[in-house]
Amino acid sequence: MDSPLRLITTEVTPASELAKTVEALLVVASQPLPVEDLAAAAEVDVLHIGEALELLSERYSEEKSGIVLELVAGGWAFRASAAASEACARLFEKPVEKGLSQAALETLAIVAYLGPMTRPEVARIRGVNVDGVIAGLVERGLIAEGGRENEFGAIRYRTTPLFERIFGLESLAALPRVDDLGADVTEIRERLEAVAEKRPA
Repeated sequence: MDSPLRLITTEVTPASELAKTVEALLVVASQPLPVEDLAAAAEVDVLHIGEALELLSERYSEEKSGIVLELVAGGWAFRASAAASEACARLFEKPVEKGLSQAALETLAIVAYLGPMTRPEVARIRGVNVDGVIAGLVERGLIAEGGRENEFGAIRYRTTPLFERIFGLESLAALPRVDDLGADVTEIRERLEAVAEKRPA
């Protein structure tokens, strides 16, 4: 049950003042923060957090700021604007979409749509060895271990929240459907479906 102090704080905190607190929380956070986490840290109701986020979204928009507030990977976070992203990538050497090879992008897509997946499963779909590509994606923090196969103990890989954040996805559910990508991916779709049918439930 909420304490009287918490109720008083919730009622008297103006949205503009709460926005400052939310802004600070997002700046110091190392990953996107869900509304519930923001509310708990600020000791206010989630509705008040929503009002504060609206103010911040207006202040930090592509048109007004080099920093943009967005809902990504299941939470709220700041990112560099499109105009500033390349400069930021050069400074921190962070992985960005255009810095990834075609092989890395294809592998990421496979893991995102069908993951967790083992290296042999990804290799079977792509038709080439993917050891180096997988290792590179792990090093960049875009994929990570997502369990092991029961029979042989092979590592299964999944995409990470960093992947969702970099590609601007609220969650993996926001990925476009394979069927919507066009007729030129028919062969890839067939390979994906074939491997998916062979995988254990």
